[in-house]
Amino acid sequence: MTSSITRRRPVVLTAALASALVLLGVTTATPSPALAAITPSTSACPATGPLPAASMAATLVRGGFAFTEGPVWVADPGYLLFSDLQRATGAQGVQPSTIWRYTPQSTFERFITDAGSNGLAVTADGTRIVAATHDQRSVSAYSLADRSRTTVAAGYNGQVFNAPNDLTVAADGTVYFTDPNYQPGNRADGMGGMTGVFRIRNGRVELVDGGLRQPNGIALSPDGRTLYVAAMGTNQIFTYAVGTDGSLGPRTLFTSLSGPDGVTVDCAGNLYWASNPEGTVHVYAPNGTQLGRISVGRATTNAAFGGPDGRTLFITSGTPSSGAGIYSVRLNLPGNPY
Repeated sequence: MTSSITRRRPVVLTAALASALVLLGVTTATPSPALAAITPSTSACPATGPLPAASMAATLVRGGFAFTEGPVWVADPGYLLFSDLQRATGAQGVQPSTIWRYTPQSTFERFITDAGSNGLAVTADGTRIVAATHDQRSVSAYSLADRSRTTVAAGYNGQVFNAPNDLTVAADGTVYFTDPNYQPGNRADGMGGMTGVFRIRNGRVELVDGGLRQPNGIALSPDGRTLYVAAMGTNQIFTYAVGTDGSLGPRTLFTSLSGPDGVTVDCAGNLYWASNPEGTVHVYAPNGTQLGRISVGRATTNAAFGGPDGRTLFITSGTPSSGAGIYSVRLNLPGNPY
């Protein structure tokens, strides 16, 4: 279960979205320019391999959590946000989730309680985060200033989602997210048995692929021309070509991986994919060649680049039964974008 921004690529939400936008997922609705384009990073990507060694081990920063997910770095002023999911409670059997803030070399603190979040992303202006929120079966946005919540997408064609899990954002503001059925609790099936990949584009919720079993981690290449999605139910990772007009080609197998969970991308387009059952982050070149691996030592859920120079990989990991933690490792390349 992810819950990737991804590393995450940032998204800009307009003031109108922050105050009022609620997308009901009806594809015939009038498009809304709610998501503005991202200003691409202009920093050069170093011409070096991503890993100091082919086999590395991450270091525990702090343990004692329940189930950590969705790490994302907020560059200004410089801190990590991540979700911590608790055991399911209540008649609906929904997992409570808190967004924590870690300021390196300083403190861990609860940032947003009852966030209902899994995967997280930060806006380019650094004022909001976008979240895959299983509590309301939606995609939400949270203000970093006052922590207020806005619904970004609540369903598709009149149906509620299963439980959005992970997300990534294109340079034009298009949000792609996965919707497996890991966290529906005791709530009725809203998608008629389908687990899918969706996007929010020009104010519309659109189905990208309804044929994947338990889609999970999701990421875009730095140039935005390739979309990567993990199908955890079949231990496969797929790619989709993204056209200049936003159209998507058919899915193509990228590689197979045991329990592919969350993912992040560096400035060179290398992918860092968490294998949950292996407790490992596998590193792949854009052509699918495996470049190395980073051992974490327990169920690994997701990863994100951060730190002052963007070269620290933060990793979320753990299970409710044995506890969870935040890990880190220093690498050669910064994340994309940073």
